[in-house]
Amino acid sequence: MLTLLNISNIALIDELRVEFDGGLNLLTGETGSGKSIVVDALGVLIGGRFNSDLLKSGAERAFIEGLFSVAANSELEALLNSAGISLATPGNEASDTRDLIIRRELSTSGRNKIFINNQLATQSLLRELRPFLVDIHGQGEQQTLFSVDTHLELLDSFAGVSTLRQAVATSYQHWSKLKRELAALEQDEAEKFQLVDVLKFQIEELERGQLIIDEDSALAEERRCLQNVEQLTLLCSESYALVYEDDDAALARVRQAAKRVEELAQYESSFRDYLDGLEGARATLEELAFSLREFSEKLEFSPARLAEIEDRLAALSQLKRKYGGSIESSLEHLARSQDRLRQIENADDRAAELAVALEAARDEYLAHALKLQRERKRAARKFEQSVERGLAEVAMDNAQFEVQIMSAGTLLGDEPAAQPVPEPVNGAATKSLQGQTGYSERGIDRVEFYFSANVGEAVKPLARVASGGEASRLMLVLKTVANASEFPRTIVFDEIDAGIGGRVSEAVGAKLKKLAHSNQVLCVTHQPQIARFADTHLCVQKEVAGGHTAVSITSLDRRGRVEELARMLTGAEITDSARRHARELIKTSQ
Repeated sequence: MLTLLNISNIALIDELRVEFDGGLNLLTGETGSGKSIVVDALGVLIGGRFNSDLLKSGAERAFIEGLFSVAANSELEALLNSAGISLATPGNEASDTRDLIIRRELSTSGRNKIFINNQLATQSLLRELRPFLVDIHGQGEQQTLFSVDTHLELLDSFAGVSTLRQAVATSYQHWSKLKRELAALEQDEAEKFQLVDVLKFQIEELERGQLIIDEDSALAEERRCLQNVEQLTLLCSESYALVYEDDDAALARVRQAAKRVEELAQYESSFRDYLDGLEGARATLEELAFSLREFSEKLEFSPARLAEIEDRLAALSQLKRKYGGSIESSLEHLARSQDRLRQIENADDRAAELAVALEAARDEYLAHALKLQRERKRAARKFEQSVERGLAEVAMDNAQFEVQIMSAGTLLGDEPAAQPVPEPVNGAATKSLQGQTGYSERGIDRVEFYFSANVGEAVKPLARVASGGEASRLMLVLKTVANASEFPRTIVFDEIDAGIGGRVSEAVGAKLKKLAHSNQVLCVTHQPQIARFADTHLCVQKEVAGGHTAVSITSLDRRGRVEELARMLTGAEITDSARRHARELIKTSQ
């Protein structure tokens, strides 16, 4: 839900800060006061295209910032996490809601910036977030109603088939995985004869190499020793003498020091703390001396061994160059090649197993998908009737509404439709659908809404026939009928009351109120019969002072609401009768 909107240098607005509450938020005001500017700014904030005409005259930069309070939603969090953005926790750590701050900085130069929770973001990310945050419906702003994907979601929401949808998605994923594995096997079969020879050669070469991890490092070190035997012998001899053999060798000096400190400790106990360290030094020197002597005794120059090492290092170098640059990568290549060869040699058996599993997985998917299709068709007729009743309540008495469900294999566009999908009986449906298209995690159906607003006009795809005002009212009816509360968000209706009044306005207001039970609703209206239902009533005013035009928004208390409704009833001159009527409207809307 949108809780705060800050706007700076947009159209007639210098600086504007608007706070919204849950439920039904109504924006009213004189024609041209700037109500639609607020809606336009919100549209830009959530990823809409910025037109430089929106920038306030004389300003080079503009800012739009919104604070959203969002409920826990795994899809939304996954989307943000993939972009490296985390949701902020409000003051109460135990709260189920999180804060999301979106800010757009706009300029005439085109150097626009987007920030989400103070991190730079892209406009494409904003558009992906939009379905979770705001749904705008206004003149020319029907962002989701004309999308066929939305039609399917609205029907499924009405039908209450979420469990069945999950079963279809799970079976589709399993089927797809098996298809990919079988396709890989078939590709191996096509390349089998050529690939088998290559794999066998590489495996034989690597096995013959008898590779051992770190063998090259050990051999290189041994080679260095053999190449420097004389120097190493001299160093060992000198070191051994300094540590152990000379009269004043280090080991003898340490022993003498230890004896003296031990005597001191008999008089001053603090020196006793050094005795363990001296004993450790003595032990280390003795160990070093023994190691020097042992190493020196083993030193022997061997031309034959050196040649053997050189040959082995050359062989290892050749294998490493061919198979990844190291012994580790060469061994990994050997393991992969052995595994691939086994797969190819066993491909026929595995392919037969996969074919059987694939047949079963396809039948399982179609069984779930056809069951989902039946539920959709059963719900579609009730959905049509409910929508048409709702349309009649909002001054669209002659409107016709149809839900058309096309099965997988249906040819899209203007081409003729295929026959309905048959029931799967012992794999029969599976065979009849081979090569068909249109399967997905959402089933085998393509759902599209058809609509006609006038008598005598045949229904046509909704996107091609609904005007802006009709689309806004139709979406209102669809949202309330489908009880769209799976992803509560902010739903905006701009000029939803165009061309209606009286009793119809009251019906529209009642539907807005109902929708506001599950979603935050923002609505721009000129009808007092709609404004009476407001949970939060915001009045937009435009004032001219000193040759400068400014827009302001005021949240009205009960007295302010009475005055505003009275103005909407009578115009500029507000009468006591209008005030009484306004009070009655508010009272009867509770």
